[in-house]
Amino acid sequence: MDNNLIVREVANLFLPIIVLFGLYVQFHGDFGPGGGFQAGVIIAVGVILYALVHGLTKTRQLIPLRVIRVLMAVGLLLYAGTGIATLLLGGEFLNYNVLGSDPLTGQHVGILLIELGVGITVAAVMVMIFYAFAGRGRE
Repeated sequence: MDNNLIVREVANLFLPIIVLFGLYVQFHGDFGPGGGFQAGVIIAVGVILYALVHGLTKTRQLIPLRVIRVLMAVGLLLYAGTGIATLLLGGEFLNYNVLGSDPLTGQHVGILLIELGVGITVAAVMVMIFYAFAGRGRE
């Protein structure tokens, strides 16, 4: 798509908006519709749009496979670590009440951490799936 200036420029215009909307959905998830899964998919769509417009090679240079693998692990560890932290603080697994000075604060902190872990994992897995399928034509 190097020769299609309009598509490239419109995609470049929409990319920051897509990522910003993904972050909005991520951090607004405990107050309304949205959350980690939806935000992860939206952010992955931004990366996939970039790959479709600029090419898979350039996208893999920007976000290498090792970064995607680390992000998948970080998201999972954030999710599981939140649950383990609640156990270590004397609560049940994923009972967020013990994460704050009062139960309401603990609920907000716990939900934020869990949803962030889910969002990171989903975005990384979606991009990894895209890399796997988009790269198959090169074999």
